Amino acid sequence: MFATIFFSLYSVPQLRYAGAMRFPFRFALPFRQERLVAGAAVLAVTQLGASLAGLVRDRVLAGTFPGLRVVDVYIAAFRPSDLLFQVTIMAGFSVALVPLLSQYHSRGDRAEMGRLLGGAVGIAAAVFGVVALALFFAFPQLAPLFVQFDGETMALYITFGRLALLTNFLFIFGNAFGQYLITIQHYWVYGITPILYTLGTISGTLFLSGPDAFGIMGPMYGTLGGAVVYVLLRLAGVVFSGCRFGVRLWHPDLPECFRLMLPRMLALGALQLQLLLFDRIASGLPAGSVTINAYARNFQAVAVGIVGIALAQSAFPLLSQAIARQEPWRFWMYLRKGVAVLLLLTLPGALILGMLAPVAARLVNIQHVLPVFQLCLILYAISIPFESINHLLLRSFYALKHTATPAVFSVLNGAIAIALSWYLAPQFGVYALALGFSAGQVVELLGLASILPHQVHATFERTNWLKKLINRFVH
Repeated sequence: MFATIFFSLYSVPQLRYAGAMRFPFRFALPFRQERLVAGAAVLAVTQLGASLAGLVRDRVLAGTFPGLRVVDVYIAAFRPSDLLFQVTIMAGFSVALVPLLSQYHSRGDRAEMGRLLGGAVGIAAAVFGVVALALFFAFPQLAPLFVQFDGETMALYITFGRLALLTNFLFIFGNAFGQYLITIQHYWVYGITPILYTLGTISGTLFLSGPDAFGIMGPMYGTLGGAVVYVLLRLAGVVFSGCRFGVRLWHPDLPECFRLMLPRMLALGALQLQLLLFDRIASGLPAGSVTINAYARNFQAVAVGIVGIALAQSAFPLLSQAIARQEPWRFWMYLRKGVAVLLLLTLPGALILGMLAPVAARLVNIQHVLPVFQLCLILYAISIPFESINHLLLRSFYALKHTATPAVFSVLNGAIAIALSWYLAPQFGVYALALGFSAGQVVELLGLASILPHQVHATFERTNWLKKLINRFVH
């Protein structure tokens, strides 16, 4: 399957242009952030740091609350807020903000970049703030729809869920600043801040969870503190880069941002709904099921984050600039490089992760549920190559400013994962969640890889047709 995908990309005509690709890869290129591999390396290093910090967080949470019920609540409490945040905010930031900022960056227009950033921050904060406030007051009535907790556990879930809304409100600013940093390829500040955010949760659990402090509220208060640091450091990175912006409620490019984000809203909504329903299924299983599923998924996400997401994030501005400069051969060069590197790293990575399941369980203090965790982790590891390539393919579509196809397949991914998990849960328990997740990733990859070459061809054909039409009228 992977060979078919790789060589189907190679068969695209632009890839046969002289100089479009050379093997072996020139890993000895100067370590400059604007290089694809070097930029990916910076993000990979910081993503590794974030993953290690997440590992320590999981270990500290499970060690502080060994019954795992509080950890179940902490994990599940973020799902409703994350659903709202991803649908209303990140749908626009992740798809449209980098390509739109890149247009001005390629012309050296920092002033207009600042105005666009200020408009995006202002409208996003206003929209999310209004909806989040309504959800805050309605949370007790909606909570039974999200999870199957009861009694004191449900009361704690409601409290945590309300605080999670405030955390995600802060993330509006942090993620907008992050998209700006990605555009100007300042990857270090972008990558270090998630580590510091996670350190906030760790500190809150260790130092604020004692009987003389805030008890079980410690992790949430630490998370809020980490979010504040996350925003302030990214703001400093933007300001010190020379950007000057003021929060406003409009910019001429925002209508295009809204247009591009509509399909992505469906895609991210499907993903977050999948996570929410996974937690609902797991919350009705024996105590600790939410935590086991989440921790197995977290280990899987380490490999995807260090390799797949890091490389895709690094490639995104380069792919966008290749499109803006009308260089299809360069677009395919970056994409083919990315797929090759991902296959080289994720296939052995998935195998190694499955073999290290007992070590992983000890690292996060859940060795008392090792048999369940081990099989769950192996099933999630199967999805690593598929999800990693999906991140790169998604950003390839976004660079083309085409979001409809990715949305369709992301929704299909989520629908398959949810339906299969729900159907298999009575028989396979928590394993059904990992099976459903992996099946959804396979379907999404096959769909995106088959359609992308046609979309690239259509995009450049349309551009060439417009150029010919303009030249005809001019001359």
